[in-house]
Amino acid sequence: MDKYRIDTHKLIYHPERVSDWLKNKNVYPIYAEISPSGACNHRCSYCALDFMEYKPRFLDAKMLKVRFKEMAGLGLKSLMFAGEGEPFLHPDMAAISVHANKCGIDTSFTTNAVLMKPAVIDRILPTTSWIKVSISGGTPVTYSQIHRCGPGDFATVFSNLGYAAALKKKKGYSCTLGMQMVLLPENAHEAVELARKARDAGMDYLVIKPYSQHPLSVTDKYRKIRYASFDKLATELEKINRPGFSVIFRQNTMRKWDEGRRPYARCLALPFWTYIDAGGNVWGCSMFLQNEKFRYGNINERTFRQIWEGNKRRRSLACVRKMDATRCRVNCRMDEINRYLWELRSPAGHSNFI
Repeated sequence: MDKYRIDTHKLIYHPERVSDWLKNKNVYPIYAEISPSGACNHRCSYCALDFMEYKPRFLDAKMLKVRFKEMAGLGLKSLMFAGEGEPFLHPDMAAISVHANKCGIDTSFTTNAVLMKPAVIDRILPTTSWIKVSISGGTPVTYSQIHRCGPGDFATVFSNLGYAAALKKKKGYSCTLGMQMVLLPENAHEAVELARKARDAGMDYLVIKPYSQHPLSVTDKYRKIRYASFDKLATELEKINRPGFSVIFRQNTMRKWDEGRRPYARCLALPFWTYIDAGGNVWGCSMFLQNEKFRYGNINERTFRQIWEGNKRRRSLACVRKMDATRCRVNCRMDEINRYLWELRSPAGHSNFI
């Protein structure tokens, strides 16, 4: 049911870029995560980037439009607007996204959708590849407790998404609409209920994913959570599936969290993606935000080419090549890509017997 490969990776669709990497050529990122806003209207109990302190800083729209045109020319294929804040707090978010798409970049959003009002949806839906809404509760009470927001936000989210689903159907737009629940002890009993609500609201999928502890997070409430006991929930959720709607229960990722082991000794994935924070800083790895060794430069000050081909990035990659991957965050965004690249670099015996 995971046709979008959410619980694995999609680097297999970019063999040319992987081939260049294997030949030690300079590789520009395929994908970038960008934070247009440092501020957020929620304070989720599981927020990985709470240490960024939700600062009310916003990337300049004119500067972004220039950089997106350049980055598209360098080979960037996709952008996810998310980051340490809520993207729709940015007053020019819709215009920024539409422009990125005009440059030839696939765009997407991870959002809490409270501020994704009908007027915004009208502008972004025709050009957006997917929208994934964080909603870690199946009822207003649980939702508000986990998201640390007013209980009225729950109804607002479903109202906005109902509008988006109806507009998508009416206009024939291809934008995939999904929800995502971080599975926690407080909300596990509502996962089935949320799945039904997501299906009935016209969503394409609901992702149920495990918590992942960021080493810099202020919160560590869920550090010791384990997911083996939730296996039966996957069977219950399968019953909700219908043509056009699926529950993606990330069992593989949950098992990796419980095991806490990695089959690779070094991180190899950094050339294929990047993270840009709300201050314009370009980072090699979101686990080491605020660590100067991992900051390549700033798009307010230099072109992306200058940053990507600069000495700071070169020195950072040299540092990563020596770094033990056991220091890395369990289930980081690049985990599956690292598993794939490590196997390419270190194949098992008999690899020619295809």
